[in-house]
Amino acid sequence: MYSTLIAYLLWIFSGCGALGFHRFYLGKIPTGLLWMFSFGLFGVGALYDLLTLPRQVQEANIRKALYDQLSRQYNSDSSGPGNRGRGSWRYADDAQFRVMNEKNHEKEHPEKVILKIARENKGILTVSELALGANITMDEAKKLLEALVSKGFLELRVRKSGSLVYIIPDMVDKDLPLEDF
Repeated sequence: MYSTLIAYLLWIFSGCGALGFHRFYLGKIPTGLLWMFSFGLFGVGALYDLLTLPRQVQEANIRKALYDQLSRQYNSDSSGPGNRGRGSWRYADDAQFRVMNEKNHEKEHPEKVILKIARENKGILTVSELALGANITMDEAKKLLEALVSKGFLELRVRKSGSLVYIIPDMVDKDLPLEDF
């Protein structure tokens, strides 16, 4: 974890923030370089850092804790941020991790899948269609559909063949006769 005391000491030893050593310490490499080549944005940035350094340290600690926690989840994935060596968080890692997290770990809510399947099937869906579309078990799909029936969002109907179907009345094609029920 980063220390406010160390950050202030680095601020002092870098010419009252003019060389940006404290920014390098907090993992802010791009702005550290900017501070170094512009002498702390001509003193304005150095003064800003003097006033906001405790908050910057707190934010760096949050980023590091989040990075450490999430990197444990990706240790087996060679492209994950956990295999980048040292455990500090960088701007590029942040953007790359967000993209990777959206692709790999964001699971669509089952109710949204229910609505999509029902829309594709003109308001009619089955337990097996939901289980396949939402990547859940048949039991979970049945529980979800029954819960929506009990709330009044779906209707349960039995086809002449004996199979159960769930219907969203708002999505059923009005021109389509439901003679099979």
